[in-house]
Order: sequence, then C-alpha cells, then structure tokens
Amino acid sequence: MAYLSDIEIAQQCKMKPITEIADKAGIPQKYLEQYGNYKAKIDLSLMKENKKQGKLVLVTAITPTPAGEGKTTTTIGLADGLSRIGENVCVALREPSLGPVFGIKGGAAGGGYAQVVPMEDINLHFTGDFHAIGAANNLLAAMLDNHIHQGNALGIDVRKITWKRCVDMNDRQLRYVTDGLGGKVNGVPREDGFDITVASEIMAILCLSKDIDDLKERLSKIIVGYTYDDKPVTCGQLKAQGAMTALLKDAIKPNLVQTLEGTPALVHGGPFANIAHGCNSVTATKMALSLADYAITEAGFGADLGAEKFLDIKCRMAGLTPSAVVLVATVRALKMHGGLAKTELGNENLEALEKGIPNLLKHVSNIKDVYKLPCVVAVNRFPTDTDNEIDFIIAKCKELGVNVVLSDVWAKGGEGGVELAKEVVRLCNEEKGDFTFCYESNLTIEEKIDAIVRKIYGGYGVTFTPNAKKQIATLTELGFADCPICMAKTQYSFSDDPTKLGAPSGFTVTVRNIKISAGAGFIVALTGDIMTMPGLPKVPAAERIDVDNNGVITGLF
Repeated sequence: MAYLSDIEIAQQCKMKPITEIADKAGIPQKYLEQYGNYKAKIDLSLMKENKKQGKLVLVTAITPTPAGEGKTTTTIGLADGLSRIGENVCVALREPSLGPVFGIKGGAAGGGYAQVVPMEDINLHFTGDFHAIGAANNLLAAMLDNHIHQGNALGIDVRKITWKRCVDMNDRQLRYVTDGLGGKVNGVPREDGFDITVASEIMAILCLSKDIDDLKERLSKIIVGYTYDDKPVTCGQLKAQGAMTALLKDAIKPNLVQTLEGTPALVHGGPFANIAHGCNSVTATKMALSLADYAITEAGFGADLGAEKFLDIKCRMAGLTPSAVVLVATVRALKMHGGLAKTELGNENLEALEKGIPNLLKHVSNIKDVYKLPCVVAVNRFPTDTDNEIDFIIAKCKELGVNVVLSDVWAKGGEGGVELAKEVVRLCNEEKGDFTFCYESNLTIEEKIDAIVRKIYGGYGVTFTPNAKKQIATLTELGFADCPICMAKTQYSFSDDPTKLGAPSGFTVTVRNIKISAGAGFIVALTGDIMTMPGLPKVPAAERIDVDNNGVITGLF
C-alpha cells in the first residue's frame, strides 16, 4: 500500500480562511492581523478582554530514539480528537527552525493526518518571527562591537565577550570564527562564533515575556560580556533594548493557523530544548487558555528535559498549572531502549520490551510522584506492534495507576485520537492533581541541580568541575542564586551519557560549566558538549526540497 507523504496530505487539505478559524476560536476581527488568507497574528490585548481560563494539558514523551515517538503528531491529533467529541480546544506549538527543516527533520508541523497547515509556510519563513529574533540578536552584537571600536567606555574585555551572532541555519563552518580583521577601521580582532537562532537567548526571552514592557526589561538584563575587572556588561548599558524591542514588536504576537481538521492552532516561538527551555511562548499558551476549554501544548525532547523545564521554568515564571500530562511512547522506541537494533524493531520481542520499559515507567513516576499531576500514556501504534507487546505495556503502567490509550492519529487524524481525548477529559475533570515543583527557588544552585539529577534523572548525585564551582560562586555573588535551572544535557539518556539507555541508575552527572541567561531569568548548567550551532548531515533534507513553476513545494516531510 502506497502512503501519501506529509506534504502531499497537507496540500490536499482544503484550508478554511483564517478569519473563519478566528471566528471558531472566538477571536474578534479587531485583534486579528492577517498574513495572507491562512495565517494571522493575534494582538496581545485580546487577553486583557478575554478572561476565560481553560485547562492546560502538556504532551511530553519518553527519552527519544531514532525509532521516533511522534510527540507533535500526538499533540495535534489529541486536539482534533477533543474537537471531534465536542470540546472547545486550541493547540499551542513551537515554530520549526530552518536548520532542522533543511537538515534531518525536513519539517516539523506534525505528520500524516495530524498536521498544522499551511505546512510549507510554517516550516519555512512563516510570519518572520525567527528573522526578527535573528535581527535583534545581531543588532546587539553590532552595537557591542561598535562600542568597543568607538573607545570602549565600559571597559569591556574582548576576551570575555559571551554574546554571539546567530543565523537560523545549520552551518558548522560558523561555530568558531575570527572576526574584526583587516585593520583598525574594521573592528577589534577576536575569536568569535555563531549560534543557530533558536539557541539565542532572545528566543528564550521572547517565549517567556508576557508583553512588550516585560520583553524590553528582559532584553535590558542580557549579559553580553565582562569588564577587565569581571563586572557584567548588559544590553541596557549598551542602550540597545529599545531598538531590539522595536524589531520584535510583532514577533511577540502569537501566530494563528489551523490543523488539517480546522482546529485553531497557535504556533509561536521555538527555543532549543537543551540550552533553553524548549517550549512555545507564554503568550501563545496563555492565549490558548483564554480562548478554549482545553489548551494542548508540548515540550521538547523527553520528559526529563522538556517536561521538567516546562514545569520548573515556564510554569513557575508564568504562573501556569497543568491539569494533565500525556506521555507519548512507541513499542519500537521502548524495544530500542531494551537494546534492540533499529533493523530488528519489527519483530515481537517481549524480552527487549521488558528491558526498555523502565524508561517509560520512570517518566510516568516523575510526572505522578514528583510533580503530582494526573497522567496518561499514549502509545503510537505501529502495524508491527503485537497484542502481546501492547498488553505488556498496559499491565506495567496499571501497576503505577496510569491508563494506557492506543493512539492512531498519524493514520486517522482526530478519529484516531478520540479515545485519548476522552481519557484526557476524564483526567482533567475527575483526577485532581497537586502540582509541585521539583525544587524550590530558595535552594542553592548546587541543591537545585542535585534535586533534578536525583529526582528526575534517577542519578546518584552531581560532580561539579572546579570551573563550575567558581562560576556558581560568581553567580551567587551577583544575586542570581534564586533563578531556576535549565539543564543542558544529552536528550538520549536520563544520564549525561547518551549510550546509557533505558532507566540507568547509580550514575553521577558532571556539570562542567554554569552560565546565566539573565534576560530569560534562568541558569544554564552544561553537562557536556551541547551543540548550539548544528551541522548538516551527509545527505541533508535540503537536497530533496524543490519548487515547481506554479510555486508548489515538494520534499518537505
């Protein structure tokens, strides 16, 4: 049987005018700023008028594997499933980055019959948010280097500059550069580098800001480097925040699109799930909550990274309380965690599944026992999954008091998400959570990191390098000790070793560096070599992407 590609499915969809989607979501036309017929921005002032407060549902997943889990697809399919059973729902998602779109992913707008559209626009330039973020980031870099060139009144040590330029593309050639060459008129020579736009602190700031004033204040707090006597230098001292905010005045507004089934969708922001918190914007999430009875959102990577940061950083800062959590898993991925090779995943193997399922159970336990939230496991069923394998997962999850629902949204869209939708409604209305953070803000930096490692990862403790200890002392002295922690570690393991699959125990996590994202308001703890400028693979997705004379794009998937 020949299956249609994601882009073929999306292009066959007869989209509704965005004004019709806005009407369905209850958005008055005066708050709508159209970008063509099928996408629009929503003015933030709508939230001041609309006092509705829906229930927040987080979709997260097991530790990712090359076998795939389908978190975004499940998020969209769940929203369509809720719509099918008559619920008023809005979905809030991250925007795709051009780097992964042209690199490995080839697109990130869902899959199969659970997608947001217009898929091509969302995956490419969309409404220009990422370009605006890149421009603001690079304006600050230009003003920083110009300040040094024009006499360096702030006494900035060029060896201690921490701010990098960015571009929304995977380009390993730009990781380490030397700039300012060519003589005195061309700047001060120094070693430098680029980040991908989604790793810029401005992306994290935009996604955590509640309005223009908050955005401007956060931008002013960005630390760009240090003086000769190790005093931090901020964006505010360079007087750049006003112009940067001007570049971002439209980018902070959430983008309205639709699912294949016409469910309203807010697609906005996309910070890295490693170096930042990996969630869509606070404005989009709060907008969704103000519009619908159920706001469905997701967080990047597995629950140990995405959900932990969503709950401990985003919810803490924005005052959000989730009503339920959906944990996405596949039999294939769990067998991979049990040591099975990707080529062998199509065969029934209960032994491998038994070895791999502790990964799922640890994530479930974290949601229920650490964060004290109602939880359901959504299993994306593949044709090769056997009844024995599914029954095994159901039995294991029931031991923890968690239901398992089979999801078939990739093949059936909202119809395949109806049973999951019914369970989510039940959880939200019948099982009241007692939302608790993993750690309290008044703990020391070391104590907060230790809490994450022990409670969420299942580790034995933390080892801090001498350099990390020194950085912790400096940040504590500067008054940043109350900030939440953003752990930067591999997404492929609970530990900081990507080869340790399943649910490892008895390990320690080594924190090598500590840095402050002062504007975003969190401390980043780096546990290894976290890539903030990815490279393209040997055969990038870009080689398959094309457009014909009628403007029809092919190759996105």
